Amino acid sequence: MLRLAASRSFTRPPLSTTLVTRRAASSAPQQPARSYARTAVYGSLFVVSAGLFAVYYFDCRASLHKYIVTPVIRYTLDPEAGHRLAVRVLGSGLAPRDPLPDDEVLKVELWGEELSSPIGLAAGFDKNGEAIDGLFNLGFSWVEIGSVTPKPQPGNPKPRVFHLPNDAALINRYGFPSDGHAAVLSRLRARLPALLPYSTTESEDPLHGAEHASLRPNSLLAVNLGKNKTSPPDSIADFVTGVRTFGPYADALVVNVSSPNTPGLRGMQSRTLLEELLVGVSAARDEVATASARKHRPKLLLKIAPDLDEAEVADIAEAVRTSGGVDGVIVSNTTVRRPPGVTDVNKVEQGGLSGPPLKPYTLATLRTLRSQLPASIPLIGCGGISSGADALEYARAGASAVQLYTAFGYGGPGVAREVKDELAALLRKEGTTWAQVVREAVAEKSLKPDERLAAVEGSEEGRAESVKLLVQEAEELKRLLEGLGERMKEKAGEGVSLAGGQQYVAVTPPPIDS
Repeated sequence: MLRLAASRSFTRPPLSTTLVTRRAASSAPQQPARSYARTAVYGSLFVVSAGLFAVYYFDCRASLHKYIVTPVIRYTLDPEAGHRLAVRVLGSGLAPRDPLPDDEVLKVELWGEELSSPIGLAAGFDKNGEAIDGLFNLGFSWVEIGSVTPKPQPGNPKPRVFHLPNDAALINRYGFPSDGHAAVLSRLRARLPALLPYSTTESEDPLHGAEHASLRPNSLLAVNLGKNKTSPPDSIADFVTGVRTFGPYADALVVNVSSPNTPGLRGMQSRTLLEELLVGVSAARDEVATASARKHRPKLLLKIAPDLDEAEVADIAEAVRTSGGVDGVIVSNTTVRRPPGVTDVNKVEQGGLSGPPLKPYTLATLRTLRSQLPASIPLIGCGGISSGADALEYARAGASAVQLYTAFGYGGPGVAREVKDELAALLRKEGTTWAQVVREAVAEKSLKPDERLAAVEGSEEGRAESVKLLVQEAEELKRLLEGLGERMKEKAGEGVSLAGGQQYVAVTPPPIDS
């Protein structure tokens, strides 16, 4: 019995061990299954969260951009480094976008082209054409790159950009840092759709069949043309070269004679030099149109300074009218003045001031110029615009469209959408449209034909202009008569005498050999 009990007691532990082993074996496969399920849940949550964040990030209206990203960049990087970072992000394809269509009340017509809104981006942000499509994706209907100089140049010494946060303003003395014509032209060409084997050659159709250089409907791409610092101050060659280089690849070309940061450049706003310049660039633009198979004729605009007195504005208006080739004027560039209301410590820095303090100067210049130009020449307002109300004020002053610059730096990628939404709300509240406001203001404030005739006839300047025109006509008549005489000599015809006051020009046949 004892042996039997001992043997039974001896055999129980293995049975218990076997049971434990079976339980362990049966529970082992359940732990990996639970682990896989947990991983799948976490992975799904991560993917969904990442997707939602991406949707949020790529929407330019997200508060993240206005209240976190933009201020962090502004306060952690120096202004120029922040500027470069913004250009690189916008050029990478990873920048936010405006997901909404523009309101119908914002439509504007320029030179027969319908734009989706009057809100554009001024030159100075994308100086070398590195982020064109990223900027269009933010909702700007007009993107102006540059200024671009013929030869590469570094610009002025650093530091050369200064924030004035107390005034929401900016001072820059960049001095046209530029990669040069060749580099910027290569970027413009790289944007174009590839030529098909059976299509026309690039020399015949540089835009490869595209209707606009912007490569999108209801939008325009402009190139701002600058001048090398080493070029003679009174030379127009850099601008003429710029028109010939970029004319085939732009919807509009802007002749910039108003930057305060290139020595001697603003001197080209004087009437004599400006007339020569406008005639030269107009002829170059016409050459571009003639050489194009599609007769692509970019619009030609002049950009002027806000620091002009009324007599200087009148001279510019006269030069624009008489040139016959200028399609519009951008008013204005930055100012060298420092309004009394500017309080930031950086106001002592040299350079051009932009932002809200510039707005009164620009509006005054625009109103003066509007009264000196016919309605057929549109004005583009640029200076201190940061809200829909600002844009509407420019429209009522006679501007057909407007451009942002400093507000974009302070407000971030959603600023164009904010301005458009506010502007649309104001227009709908008044029961009108942007086009109607502009049409009424331009009709009321522009120079009338009878006013121009009265001004010409009733002033010393007008009489001098009339005499100048008569002299030009006399010189042209003289050239025609000289040409007629040469042709008659060649024909060896009968002698003719042409009266010219008390003088006679005799045209006699050559002696005949006997």
